[in-house]
Amino acid sequence: MINIFKATEDDFMDLVSFQLAMALETENLLLDEQTVRKGVKKIVQNAQLGSYYVAKENEKVIGCLLTLFEWSDWRNASVIWIHSVYVMPEYRNKGVFKCFFQFLSEMVKDNKNYAGLRLYVDKSNIAAQKVYEKMGMNKHHYELYEWLKSS
Repeated sequence: MINIFKATEDDFMDLVSFQLAMALETENLLLDEQTVRKGVKKIVQNAQLGSYYVAKENEKVIGCLLTLFEWSDWRNASVIWIHSVYVMPEYRNKGVFKCFFQFLSEMVKDNKNYAGLRLYVDKSNIAAQKVYEKMGMNKHHYELYEWLKSS
């Protein structure tokens, strides 16, 4: 049985290793581990920035995701952005993201301060898009633009 929990400092190394693995797998990007450690630690120790959640099966951490908040003046509530979704390869296609989604959607339904859930996905990640669509999520009419300073 898969259970979802808010991550704690005990989950720190799993969170770091999952972020490193995800970047390598999805973008062929080798991240600096010390930078990732600092970034994960900042979230784990500062709930106002966001929250990590972990999926566990028999006490083993098998996946994680990060939630961040965006204020919507149109809705007078926060939209929860889902980031950094990672599920260990051997646990994919076993309903792990479905458990995450159900957990978060219930959290939104039960709290008037939340308006909904959003995420972004790489255009080439068709498998992930199919999973999100199964959960009832849809492509919206917005396009994502970004500017990131170079490191």
